Amino acid sequence: MAERFDVVIVGAGPAGLSAGLVLARGGANVLILERGEYPGSKNVMGGVLYRHQLDELLPGFWREAPIERTIVEQNYWLMTPDSAVTFGYRTPRWADDPPNNFTVLRAKFDPWFAKKVEEAGATLITRTTVVDLIHDDRGRVVGVVAGRPEGEVYADVVILAEGVNNLLTQKAGLHDDWKMNEAALAVKEVIELPREKIEDRFGLEPGQGATVEMLGDATAGMLGMGFLYTNKESVSFGVGVLVKHLVYSGMNPNQLLERLKQHPKVRKLIEGGKVIEYSAKLIPEGGYKAIPRLFKDGLMVVGDAAGLTNAIHREGSNLAMTSGRIAGEVALEALAEGDSSSRVLCRYQQRLEETYVLKDLKKYNHANEFFDENPQFLRDYPELLSRVMREFFTVDSTPKWDKQAKIIRMVRQQRPLWRIAYDLYSMWRAIG
Repeated sequence: MAERFDVVIVGAGPAGLSAGLVLARGGANVLILERGEYPGSKNVMGGVLYRHQLDELLPGFWREAPIERTIVEQNYWLMTPDSAVTFGYRTPRWADDPPNNFTVLRAKFDPWFAKKVEEAGATLITRTTVVDLIHDDRGRVVGVVAGRPEGEVYADVVILAEGVNNLLTQKAGLHDDWKMNEAALAVKEVIELPREKIEDRFGLEPGQGATVEMLGDATAGMLGMGFLYTNKESVSFGVGVLVKHLVYSGMNPNQLLERLKQHPKVRKLIEGGKVIEYSAKLIPEGGYKAIPRLFKDGLMVVGDAAGLTNAIHREGSNLAMTSGRIAGEVALEALAEGDSSSRVLCRYQQRLEETYVLKDLKKYNHANEFFDENPQFLRDYPELLSRVMREFFTVDSTPKWDKQAKIIRMVRQQRPLWRIAYDLYSMWRAIG
């Protein structure tokens, strides 16, 4: 006989576990199916976790969770082949209680989170791939089919937290495959380094962490970003680029990663390190306009499967947790009302619209398209800024009035001032 639960969740990442925690605490009989050997074994992200969203579910979690470092400094580097214009912010207040964000390693953090969900009463089964959805004769989702003998599992509500490879979401008729301009391909290495070297090279106190986001030549001028995050005894180093640009350029992310390792700003920070982990991930970056319909009778879609990532602020896990929490709350309401039709489950998308998740994605709805159509921001402007800063900081016998005039002439030769003003105004319109 097929098993039955109140709710089945496909995927034990941040979105699925958040939904599972809410449901288990609400008294629902909930099953979470995870295809990996354990939660986190197949989950990949850069490594930054924001406190607020998980703190709503597990107050004070960071005092016992396996976090790596508390971030006190965040940086952006606008890079040319041999230089970088840098800006950032550092404050010890981010290390106060409560902190702002952390670095984590998913292979450590996700099992801890999953254990909390199981302790709340959820059932977690790993090494199980869900291959299909079960529909009734009215087209309503009433369960899932796992890729194992007698794999049919029935439920009043199914929540898809399957990640960016959202094959079930597509089977549900809610989404087509991601287009080349709607997804980035990222690769990441975890590079082992002694704790003391990390703290010395990044100027950190014990337990403190730093992040670096790299633009411009970090991705050979293509739309994307490199990153370098500090862990306890390793750094997470990677690069991600829009799939469209990779296809047209003929490059692959691993080539970009190896290229970025040789940059003088990066090379000394990772020197002597040993690569202990390599992973790759598709990231949905289509923005608000690429989000699928998030519900149908018996079904809701959360996290990466729903395209809920903010590429401008490199946020993903926090959006996933918020979407999972809201989906869990709506599922509890559906169970209480005995109605898991779209009439009730539509509340999920309605409430998500009221949160920062969809408000932020609406704000940046045209950002990817803008930067895709204006490559000068990642190709020409980093070089121009580098030349300006080099001239500004070079001390010689040139009077400062003459130096200022030289800088203005140099800028005008590369790009007219009216064009720069227009570019900046257009960028402000796109992301402001």
